[in-house]
Amino acid sequence: MSGGSGGFRWTVVVLTCQHKDTVYTFQRELESRWAAGGATLNALLVAAEHLSNRAGHTVVTADVLDDAHILILHTGRDFPWSSCSRAFCWLPREKHDQKVQAPVCCLDLLLDCLSTQICPGSPPGVWVCSTDMILTIPPDFALSWEGFSGVRVLALPGDISYAANHGVYLSDQQGQVRDIIYKGTKEQIQQAVMPDGKVPLVSGPVFFSRSVSEKLLQTHVIPPLDGCTYLGLDSGALPLQISLFLDMLKCLCSDLTQDQFVGEERAGCSSAVGPQGATVRGGRTELWRILRGTPLSLVYVPGGHYDYLTLSGKQHVGRLTCDGTDRNTLSHIQRESVVSDGARVINSILEGDVTVASGAVVQHCHLQGPLDVPSGCLLSGLELSTSQCIRQLKLADDIIIQGHRIELGELKLNVYTVMGSQDDLEVSSDDSGASFLNQSWSLFYSITGIQPEELWVRGEQRSLLEARLFPVLHPRGGAAGLEGGVSWLLGGGSCLQRWREAWRLSLKEVLSLTHQEAELQWRDELLFLAGRRRVFDALMSRTDACLLPCFRAAVLGGQQGALLETLDNIAAGSREQGAEPGAELGVAARCLSCIADVLVCMAGGKGGLRSGPAANEAWSSAYFLLEEGNLRGGVHALATQRVDWLSRPDLLVRAARHYEGAGQVLLRQAVMSSQRFISIGRGEVPPLEEWQEVECPARLDLAGGWSDTPPIAFEHGGSVTNAAHTGGRESGVSMETVCDSLDDLRDYCQPHAPGALLKAVCVCSGLVSLSSQDPLGHQLMQRWGGGVELHSWSVLPTGSGLGTSSILAGALLAAVYRCTGRTYDTDSLIHAILYLEQILTTGGGWQDQVGGLVGGVKVGRSRASLPLQIEVERLSPPQDFLVSLEQHLLLVYTGKTRLARNLLQDVVRSWYSRLPAMVQNAQQLVANSEECARACSEGSLSRLGQCLDRSWQQKKLMAPGCELASVRTMMEALRPLVLGQSLAGAGGGGFLYLLTREPRQRQAVLQVLNNTQGLGDFSVHSVELDMDGITVLPPS
Repeated sequence: MSGGSGGFRWTVVVLTCQHKDTVYTFQRELESRWAAGGATLNALLVAAEHLSNRAGHTVVTADVLDDAHILILHTGRDFPWSSCSRAFCWLPREKHDQKVQAPVCCLDLLLDCLSTQICPGSPPGVWVCSTDMILTIPPDFALSWEGFSGVRVLALPGDISYAANHGVYLSDQQGQVRDIIYKGTKEQIQQAVMPDGKVPLVSGPVFFSRSVSEKLLQTHVIPPLDGCTYLGLDSGALPLQISLFLDMLKCLCSDLTQDQFVGEERAGCSSAVGPQGATVRGGRTELWRILRGTPLSLVYVPGGHYDYLTLSGKQHVGRLTCDGTDRNTLSHIQRESVVSDGARVINSILEGDVTVASGAVVQHCHLQGPLDVPSGCLLSGLELSTSQCIRQLKLADDIIIQGHRIELGELKLNVYTVMGSQDDLEVSSDDSGASFLNQSWSLFYSITGIQPEELWVRGEQRSLLEARLFPVLHPRGGAAGLEGGVSWLLGGGSCLQRWREAWRLSLKEVLSLTHQEAELQWRDELLFLAGRRRVFDALMSRTDACLLPCFRAAVLGGQQGALLETLDNIAAGSREQGAEPGAELGVAARCLSCIADVLVCMAGGKGGLRSGPAANEAWSSAYFLLEEGNLRGGVHALATQRVDWLSRPDLLVRAARHYEGAGQVLLRQAVMSSQRFISIGRGEVPPLEEWQEVECPARLDLAGGWSDTPPIAFEHGGSVTNAAHTGGRESGVSMETVCDSLDDLRDYCQPHAPGALLKAVCVCSGLVSLSSQDPLGHQLMQRWGGGVELHSWSVLPTGSGLGTSSILAGALLAAVYRCTGRTYDTDSLIHAILYLEQILTTGGGWQDQVGGLVGGVKVGRSRASLPLQIEVERLSPPQDFLVSLEQHLLLVYTGKTRLARNLLQDVVRSWYSRLPAMVQNAQQLVANSEECARACSEGSLSRLGQCLDRSWQQKKLMAPGCELASVRTMMEALRPLVLGQSLAGAGGGGFLYLLTREPRQRQAVLQVLNNTQGLGDFSVHSVELDMDGITVLPPS
């Protein structure tokens, strides 16, 4: 398996646990992130056994170590501030580029550090590391493995004062380890000082070469070391505990003799003189025999940092609230304004006014305000029902309240503990600095009336960690809960007598009884509920948050049902107070696209292509309701139909296509709200049989294209700078379609039907009414005095990229309006074409009609709101710039017709998903358009060329696949001749336009292209700017 963020690939990863019942729980948690001495020996045996079985062997063989990269991680002892060990302690950080939304734990940071910085390049062997610390390695750090053999340890720098309670390596000039000093004197530690004034801390990562790993593997059949492995225990061996650092590595240190190693007493490992002394000495003797003489080398990492997660509550709260961490991590906070910048909220839901002071932490909680969390406090694992009790406590600073899920046989309970963050958990209560709830024990005794013998039994260490302070069960009242338990210790209700009657546990006992699976389930429950609420907020407030990582996490966590229900409810929601018409449809359309995303996630990469047909009869009733404007009924009908399409990947993908189709229905309706900006008046009806002839130039999009495309145009806002022009390869298609009845017109909404555009013009312009009971001939005679003959013609080829279909629609609408005696202005035509393209179901943006109906160079804009309104600013560049522009502009017909029919659908899908690259690109499209407008207004050809190049790069990001190989070859060949170049429109074929460095370069361009292989049927054309736009020719 690979590391959590790529990099080094592990053959096997082994995670050891303190409690046997947590093994499979933690295994699932570890797998969700990656699709000590005696423990090390046992873990190595398990790994080798696994690899041997996988290789087809029936017994454990060392051959499987030949090319294996094994990682053994030790979770270590219980951690009081995270019920799921230090390894799975959540940190206030988020990886914003991750595909699946997930927490960042200490284990994640460690895996990333090991897999990307420390371990790459290492030979086959075994890495061993504990998970009770956070390592920071300088980015330029690199390990050299040249000439390596034996064992290697990694050490990070620390202060001498810190090392007094830790371990340090003592090494010689060649980096060979002489000794390991654990909790040594200042004089002993001073010997290990490095040139930078720091000492090399025993920091975790240890590497055993393949040959040493084989020696360690042999210990599973060598008494008494076999007592470290499960095979030995199952064979009747006595249990033996040995230390990774103070036994296994210590025997490799050059300063030690065998007698010292075998017989001396060492803090932090098993006693050589106690009841098990003979076994311990025997184990050490065997280690000396097996491993002695193996080189042990030190790698010191200057500039690195080692942060051990101690039992200090104060240090842990400080770690969580330090600079560089996120205030809100995977949480839902209803009122962000009452959470201070210096506070941290991790995987929690805060409803109402939950005020969190700077320096305070709330993790894995569901709380309801009004509630105050003072500075330095840590609230962890608390359910919604505890809010009332906490509200009444009036907490002081630096208080820690935790909820724990424990298991007593078949009884599962929630237990609550309280501490002061400044309390030392391990010091004796008789120590002068000992405290509970940040006050001396003597003061606590006097305030509460509790006696020391009620907290500890004779012979126990009288530490806070082992004090039985926390009520669990009352003899007659059942589970104590927070209010009936520890709240009294904080000044809440209840009394001493009730506390004495309760069955109580110490923090140490609570941690040992923790039900890890229930703890992780509680965390997941909060994570997914908070995620659904953040989805609701993001959609309703129309933010640009990418929700795909949240969707993937929900599907992986089996929460897709609740997520789909949430999305259904948002899509079907009622219109907000004061919302503009169409705003609700915009939100609902994005919701339906989100549901399609979830369905595709459920398909797991199977089931076929995302794009495809979406007209299955089973979905037609839902589509009909949406078309009729019944949003709630349509969404409900979609959800009802969806139930039958969840059983197979192919069905899920097909269902996703139909949800996208439903979203397109709503998108069309949202865009059609622009109809309010169409103003058609009454004028003089021309004589019958008088032809009304209208012509328009083509458009050349200079910058900003795609930002005019709904929904981008009204959710982000659009800006496109373009120019009207004549020029290009002449081509045309002639066909005749005769409509004798209304039925002949009803396929106007099918873009590939014969004469679809002309039929849509007839319907959109009000020339005929399909809902009327009157036949077609009667309507035409009654309203207009006769029939209508429409001719349309374009001198540009299909798929030119020059906006011909939209511009042609504008000319046709103008002609119909004139021959039926109606008046219009250009602004109304622009919005009428937008409306027409929605009923034609082709979609598309507004830049084509702006470019072809308004002459010259202009910039069109739309605001981030509905109804969608287009505003056009006609630019006034210097006259000599316009002349120069015509001399420097050329059109090259690429010979390729644009065939990528799904480009628009792909762009809309990516936008609805709010892929970060898409959102950033949309912002840059608008910015480039505005810069292009300034360049034209100020007469700068060079800046205009830069805008063209940027525009092409942005188009390629918007619609990957729009650059054909032959077009790429063409553009590369022309690069030396141009200031800038881009394919017109969406790309994929059609026309390429060039802004040449020198004027009148048509022949030079032709020569370059003629000398370039593999270009096909191209042609080069000059450009003439059109300053008039749409023009009505005199009657013929």
